[in-house]
Amino acid sequence: MITGSAAAAFTGAATGSAHAAAPARPGAPVPAPAFPAGRASVASPAVTYTNSIAEQRADPHIVKHTDGYYYFTATVPAYDRIVLRRATTIQGLASAAERTIWTRHTSGAMGAHIWAPEIHFIGGRWYVYFAAGDAEDVWRIRPYVLECAAANPVTGTWTEKGRIALPLDSFSLDATTFVVNGTRYLSWAQHDPAAGPGTNLYLARMSNPWTISGTPVMLSRPTAWWETAGHMVNEGPAVIQRNGRVFMTFSASATDANYCMGMLTASASADLMNAASWTKTASPVFSSNAATGQYGPGHNQFTVSEDGKSDILVYHDRGYKDISGDPLNDPNRRTRVQKIYWKADGTPDFGIPVADGLTPVRLSSHNFPDRFISHQGFRARIDADGSPLADSQFRVVPGLAGGGTVSLESASHPGHFLRHRNFEVWVEKNDGTALFRADASWAARAGLADPRGLSYESYNFPGRYLRHHQYLLQVQAVGTATDRADATFHAQ
Repeated sequence: MITGSAAAAFTGAATGSAHAAAPARPGAPVPAPAFPAGRASVASPAVTYTNSIAEQRADPHIVKHTDGYYYFTATVPAYDRIVLRRATTIQGLASAAERTIWTRHTSGAMGAHIWAPEIHFIGGRWYVYFAAGDAEDVWRIRPYVLECAAANPVTGTWTEKGRIALPLDSFSLDATTFVVNGTRYLSWAQHDPAAGPGTNLYLARMSNPWTISGTPVMLSRPTAWWETAGHMVNEGPAVIQRNGRVFMTFSASATDANYCMGMLTASASADLMNAASWTKTASPVFSSNAATGQYGPGHNQFTVSEDGKSDILVYHDRGYKDISGDPLNDPNRRTRVQKIYWKADGTPDFGIPVADGLTPVRLSSHNFPDRFISHQGFRARIDADGSPLADSQFRVVPGLAGGGTVSLESASHPGHFLRHRNFEVWVEKNDGTALFRADASWAARAGLADPRGLSYESYNFPGRYLRHHQYLLQVQAVGTATDRADATFHAQ
C-alpha cells in the first residue's frame, strides 16, 4: 500500500509490493510521499492494493481495530468453520496465517452451511455474527453469535452466545450491526412467506450484542430487474456513514454473474426504524464488468486505509462468468478491495470492480483540483467529478518502454493507455509497436508547480510534459508558472 502523491510513481509489481520507479534520467527528483498541503479537503491521498486479497474466501469482512491490526474473516468453500486472520496492513492479510476459531456442530443447530461471518468489537469484547443451518436440515438457516473476551481474537477462546431470536422463525442470514447516534442496530436478510418468495432486508434495535428489541421493520424487498435475476434476493447489508447520511449497501439476485450491489440511503437524523426514511437506488451501484473480467461482485463490507483517510470497499467476486451447476458449489469467489470515492453531493461512488492486480488511482489537476484526468471518446482531458469514475482511474504500471518509466493504463479499458499522438493525448489500445510503447511511457517527476505532486515527462520527447490546455491534455514544453501548474497532478 502506498499513500500520498508518490502512489502514481510505483511500478505495480505482481508480488503486490509497491516500489518507487527509478527516475528516467540521473538526478531527477522523485515525488515526496505526502499529500499536498491544503488539498486534504478535496480528496484523500492515493492508496493502492493488489487483488485478490484471498482466494476462495467469500462474504469477506475486514475490520481495523485500535490495536493497529486488521482482522479478516470470510466464508470458506466447505461451509464448515469460521476462520480468522490478522495483519497490520490490508495487503498483509493475503499472506497472514489463518486460524480456525470455531467449527460446526456434528448434529443439530449450527451443524451445516456456516456462512458470512462478521467480526465486531463491542463493549470491550469481540463478537462474530454468522449464519448456520441444522445438521439434519441444512436449509434451516438462522443467525448466531460467538463471543471472545481476549485482546487477540485470533488466539482467544470463543464461546457460543447462541441464536439471535427473531420474531419470525424463518430462513434468515447475513446479520450485521452498526451504531447511529448512540443506538445500536441489527440488520439482516430474511424470507417472510407472507411477503412472497425471496429474502428481504430488515432492521431492529438491539438491547445487547446478541438480542434485538422491539419490532423489526422491513427496509427493502427485491422487486427490480437487478434484484430478481435468477432469484429474488436482498441480502448482505453493510453500512457506511458519511456526510450526515447512513448508506446501507446490499447484494441482489442469484450468486452468479447476476449478483450485484444496491444501496439504501437515510439521513442520520431520521427515524431509521421508519422504512419511509430510506431511499433505494434505481439501479445497481456495483455490478459485473466484462472489460475488467470481474463477475458477480457483492456481499461487501467497509473498512479504512492504513492512514485512516480513505474508505475501502471489501467484496467478493469471480474472475469468470460461466459456472457449471449451482453457484453455491463453485468455490472460487475471492476477497477483493478497492478505494471508494465520494461525489460532490456526498454520496459514495464505487465505480466498477477493477481488474486483477494493482488497483488504480485518480490524478487531479493542481490548479483545478475538482477535475481529474479522464477520457471521453478516448480523448484525454480533465473532467469534473461527475464523469464516470472508472474513466478517471488509471493503473500506474511499469513503463511500456522500460527505462524506469511508468505507463498509465485505463481502469475502464484495460490494455488501453494514455499516449500522445501529434502531441495530443489519447487513451488507446496498445498495438504492440515500439512507437506506441514510447508514446505511452512517461518519466514520473516531482510536480513542477508543487514538488509534492507529480509531473509526467514524455519518454520520447524529453522536455515536453503531460499538461492540460483548455481542459484537453497535450504534450508540451513548459515555461511559465501557468504551464507548470497545468502539468502538475496529485494522486488520489
